[in-house]
Amino acid sequence: MGKINNDYLSCMPKELRLLLQIINMESKEGTEPIKNKYLIDIDWDLFLQLAAHHRIYPLAYSKLNKIGVELIPLYVIQTLYQKYKENTFQMLHLSGEMERVSKLFTENNIRLLFLKGPAIAADIYGDISLRTSKDLDILIPKTDLNRAEQLLLNCGYEKEETSPFSTKRKSGSIHVSYYHSQKKTQIEIHWRLYRPPATEPSFDELWRRKRISNLTSYPVYLFGKDDLFFYLVNHGAKHGWFRLRWLADIDQIIRKSNITKENYLFQKKYQLHLIGQALILASQLFKTPIHEEILPLTKEKHSRKLAELAKFYMVEMGHKNINQSSKDALANYNNHPFTKKSSIKKLFYINLYEYSVKTNIQKLLFIMRLLNPNSADISTLRLPKPLYFLYFPLRPFLIFWRKTRKSL
Repeated sequence: MGKINNDYLSCMPKELRLLLQIINMESKEGTEPIKNKYLIDIDWDLFLQLAAHHRIYPLAYSKLNKIGVELIPLYVIQTLYQKYKENTFQMLHLSGEMERVSKLFTENNIRLLFLKGPAIAADIYGDISLRTSKDLDILIPKTDLNRAEQLLLNCGYEKEETSPFSTKRKSGSIHVSYYHSQKKTQIEIHWRLYRPPATEPSFDELWRRKRISNLTSYPVYLFGKDDLFFYLVNHGAKHGWFRLRWLADIDQIIRKSNITKENYLFQKKYQLHLIGQALILASQLFKTPIHEEILPLTKEKHSRKLAELAKFYMVEMGHKNINQSSKDALANYNNHPFTKKSSIKKLFYINLYEYSVKTNIQKLLFIMRLLNPNSADISTLRLPKPLYFLYFPLRPFLIFWRKTRKSL
């Protein structure tokens, strides 16, 4: 197995580095480097906040429960255990609903593939308690959308209405959400994997390569191994891997499946840079062993650029999450070099990443959306309706004004 030399850990808060070290422990001997290097001046509240944000607290608790690190405060272990237990109950609840929905749709001749949830957790980790999921995501043929909706409405689900601020995007929508207030369960029905104009396999192709989950007595179907791997790669890349759970998924798949050049999805050359990025990040953050056959993907310039940009995305999105949930933890996080960057610089890095992961057609549409005025521009500068056309040339200056004011 090959190794990658670049160090992507150095840019991260020490609390997040500790989390990764715990998850990567293989034995009791693995605690020694943690004691000697990573347990210095740790903000444990921030540690817990980051574990929750990145959705990797089940993995952290599982390792600590097996190996144990005595120097970690008891309340931290207890908090992780409580969240681990709550997640286990949630996944058991979703397992039952997943089976019921699968039976309901199948009996009404609607084919469905589960994109995430307990079936994916069991497939990747062999244990539903080790992965989090707040809802069930289902892919069906678009022609069955109306019938599927009616079935869910008849079962007590309610359609979640689109926010008024997102009505302009309705034509590009690829899923719709439903919520059951008594079961407290959310289901997202997808008819596409990615927003147009992105290309993707047809539902019939995905259905031919489907696998059956061994989690339930009634058949529940999920993607074939290659389709699941690239779906998770694409999903993680699209969101800048800002939740490390997605990279943990990639790590587990590679360890168990021995991904090589022979895999179906490696034939699609335009996707290779996203796979290369995922391999680089998984190798660095989760010590994922990379097969020699695919190691050249990690040497590609585009892959390395995307991996470098992704670390800013991870840090900034973590910062935003902490900002919203814990002022005490935020004080520590604010000392990190990246969070000290100006709002303009951070906006540049974030937009550069989002631009870089797109295809050429998507890049054009991204630029057009970026230049298109929105409600924030109108709130910043009120213009009479006959002068609304001025928002287009003024937009860069209005963004600059908002960001500089925010950083003051």
